[in-house]
Amino acid sequence: MLMLKGMALAALAATVVMAAEEEATDHRLRRAAETFTEVMSTPDKGIPSDLLGRAQCVVIIPGVKKGAFIVGGEYGKGFAECRRGDGWSGPAAVKLTGGSVGFQIGGSETDVVMLVMNEHGMQKLMSDKFTLGADASVAAGPVGRTAAAETDATMHAEILAWSRSRGAFAGIALNGAVLQPDESEDRKLYGHDVNTHAVLSGEVRPAGENPLTAALRSYPASGNADRSR
Repeated sequence: MLMLKGMALAALAATVVMAAEEEATDHRLRRAAETFTEVMSTPDKGIPSDLLGRAQCVVIIPGVKKGAFIVGGEYGKGFAECRRGDGWSGPAAVKLTGGSVGFQIGGSETDVVMLVMNEHGMQKLMSDKFTLGADASVAAGPVGRTAAAETDATMHAEILAWSRSRGAFAGIALNGAVLQPDESEDRKLYGHDVNTHAVLSGEVRPAGENPLTAALRSYPASGNADRSR
């Protein structure tokens, strides 16, 4: 009897832990959507709209801890989505690990946003993992409605990156960092094993609406989006 009671309590505890993890994943997805919406609500101090209109994918990693930038290790967890036809794919969970961010940022937490600007960068995002600056070129993104939107780095980089800390939004260097799938988070989102390529290519869709896709849908692709450069 005691053994059965112990097994029942263990099963209940496992259920509680799983529920808490699912809530954490959903909460992180909501935070990613909120981060994107807040950044885009201030166009004079955010991502230039023409760059977003040309981007093939968006990666958002909210709430990165400051300590990770100083000592290395895992930077944080977030989500990526890619354009599919006239819409967006479902969210694919990603992790940013290792490397150097280029400079230290004040504040206890930092949000990181990346735009993947061409087909090659998108294919790298769909792979098992890749190193920013080595497998795909990365540059600090310009800030503002039109600020420096046509600089050489912006025109040729496959990925543009920004950070937001204490309300300040700026381009950031992410050379040496590794971006890779977060399979455990994807499993929680989709209820079964999925791979990043299947999600970002639109082969696998989430059940129902999610806040990040809803936020991204407000920003259609521009007519001159370039998938080959």
